[in-house]
Amino acid sequence: MTKFASTARAALLGLTVAVAGIVGSAGIAGAASASPVAENTMVIKVQSRDGQNRRVTVHNQTGWTMLRFYASDARSSSWEEDILGSDTLASGRSWTVNIDDGSGACVYDFRAEFTNGEVLTRGGINVCQIADYYYTR
Repeated sequence: MTKFASTARAALLGLTVAVAGIVGSAGIAGAASASPVAENTMVIKVQSRDGQNRRVTVHNQTGWTMLRFYASDARSSSWEEDILGSDTLASGRSWTVNIDDGSGACVYDFRAEFTNGEVLTRGGINVCQIADYYYTR
């Protein structure tokens, strides 16, 4: 299955998810969650060795809650796993993700799914050159 035709799941290595704002028992950035994010950060230690910053703050300004978020190397034909997992990202909130899978890639494709059924997909995002990515109406 191709990345743009399905939500095939594969292991995404090297993610650092840092929450923007207060988390408490609500999970990622004030969103509903069955299990809170421990100390606001989850770290899996696989990083590229090129010194590039692949941290991107994802802003949800759509008016709807983001249910799923995927970031896959643009060279991949399938989507990696849902980075949000069991969490969601409420409208008006943001969170920072280190999109580094250890491969040295800078260009990724993003996919976000929302409570209104909207699926927004954009390819060719250079995460080594941007610090913020906005989802808007």
